[in-house]
Amino acid sequence: MVFKRYVEVGRVVLINYGPDAGKLATIIDIVDQNKCLVDGPLEVTGVPRQVIPYSRIALTDLTVKIQRNARQKTLKKAWEEADAMAKWESSSWAKKLAAKKKRASLSDFDRFKVMVAKKQKAEIIAKKMAELGA
Repeated sequence: MVFKRYVEVGRVVLINYGPDAGKLATIIDIVDQNKCLVDGPLEVTGVPRQVIPYSRIALTDLTVKIQRNARQKTLKKAWEEADAMAKWESSSWAKKLAAKKKRASLSDFDRFKVMVAKKQKAEIIAKKMAELGA
């Protein structure tokens, strides 16, 4: 098994713990073997520049071309050139997170409607399969 995602300057990461959980950020600098400096950019993702441990981030496949300790303006321009936000939103990882968030926000009646729809779909499929099998 070969690693494809490395902790590197310009790597886009998903923060998975803390007040910025669920937001994207970019690695700006590597502090030591346990921490790195990340930045949103703030206008795009809402993450301020901060030092964060590796245990609180998940590396994505996306990278942006930036220098070490890039300024906010440079980082924002690099995000727009790389079209990072659009690439993220089209990824299956982002779609799964959006679906999970949507399911979590359903009310009891919404969950009931989903259950009824699934039963109706299963019934239709069962009838078609019986029709094809007979």
